Amino acid sequence: MTDRPPSAASATSSPASLQKTLLLWHVIIIGLAYIQPMTLLDTFGMVSRDSLQHVPTSYFVALLAVLLTSLSYGHMIRRYPSSGSAYTYAQKAIHPNVGFMVGWSSLLDYLLSPMVNILLAKIYLTDMFPEVNHWVWIVGLTAIMVVVNLRGIRFVANFNGLIVLFQLLIIAIFTFMVWRELHAGQNALGAIAENGAQGLWSLSPFWSKQADVGALITGATILCFSFTGFDSLSSLAEETHNTEKTLPKAIFLTALISGLIFIVATYFMQLYFPGNPQQYFKAVDETQPEILFLVGGALFKSVVLAFAIVTVMASGIAAHAGVSRLMYVMGRDGVIHKRFFGHIDPKTFTPSYNILLVGAVALTAGFLSLEYVVALISFGALTAFSFVNLSVLAEYVWRQGRWHTMGDVLRYVVTPVLGFMSVGAMWLEVEPTSLTSGLIWGSVGLAYLAIITSGFRNAAPQYREDIE
Repeated sequence: MTDRPPSAASATSSPASLQKTLLLWHVIIIGLAYIQPMTLLDTFGMVSRDSLQHVPTSYFVALLAVLLTSLSYGHMIRRYPSSGSAYTYAQKAIHPNVGFMVGWSSLLDYLLSPMVNILLAKIYLTDMFPEVNHWVWIVGLTAIMVVVNLRGIRFVANFNGLIVLFQLLIIAIFTFMVWRELHAGQNALGAIAENGAQGLWSLSPFWSKQADVGALITGATILCFSFTGFDSLSSLAEETHNTEKTLPKAIFLTALISGLIFIVATYFMQLYFPGNPQQYFKAVDETQPEILFLVGGALFKSVVLAFAIVTVMASGIAAHAGVSRLMYVMGRDGVIHKRFFGHIDPKTFTPSYNILLVGAVALTAGFLSLEYVVALISFGALTAFSFVNLSVLAEYVWRQGRWHTMGDVLRYVVTPVLGFMSVGAMWLEVEPTSLTSGLIWGSVGLAYLAIITSGFRNAAPQYREDIE
């Protein structure tokens, strides 16, 4: 059932627009579906390698940066409740040209997120049905994402609700199975775990003699990918009831809930897989099938992988919804083709052209590796996080002068500065692949911006009706 407008009269008297149909629980469900908590099984190998076997600490570092940044998102949503997310915030608070570049960089994050889920589903299905050509899965799964999103955002939320519930249940069962093995003194190699049951409460997954701060931050930069769903919720601003109260709360809770799940589950996983991940896994960027087999055996792996295909589809559908709305706002502003990207279907009230375009981009998943796409997403996510924190300083301190009371200093100076610094620490450790590819993407955007602004003599176009 598609979302309906408030009244027939409003639909006929003006062009179609996004409709406010989402409540707090809808938004959190979409966020958790986007984040897809089970992704911790997919990233565990590469993060364990890069963090020198301290995955939960890298999650903690990433969560700290995300929670601080989520507060900045909340401040900016209250000021500019637009579906443009970081693009709109930088555009309004700093400069339209800066906003365009932030939006352009965010597209790298948002546009590739649905593709990640296609890649994950392809990995699972290929493991289960190795004789089937992978393009069958890529085309079929992309078609499902497109069709569900064309039905409307409320349908997306309802579709994802039950999937998220079962996903959390599977993580709980999986974590219990790992705990049971550890309690019996067994690790992934079948050897006796250090200190037996007492080793369950070791601090080694968080810190050990081989721990290195740079390595922990490197792991955290990869894990920014795991949290990208929390910021995408800001793109639902024009479809959420009581936006200024609901979205800030939903963004913070989504980040906190997912972060706690990641830290608890990977704590036990790190105890179970205590050494170099290459001794357990054939490919560190495709670890979920092997982890499930080592923990629960062939039957458990088959059952969970079958469900995991559904979970990555839920995440892909939510990611698909987010990027199509960012593109809609950029199109509505006129910085990209307005008639195409700014189009809203008058029957379903969805940016249908964008949904179809994102589906076409997702089809390129057949040519790329998961680790490469994750690296590109991290560049876009870090860019958005950085400029949302800077936008708070620009809007509330520079433009409004709100720094004279202790409360204002804490809200509009200390929090965004700490958020920016924590994200900045991850920038220092970003992977070369991510940085190089991101800078190439940014250079293309800068060249395009030079064209539409007549060599930067004009500001990039903005939507005429500023949201107050």
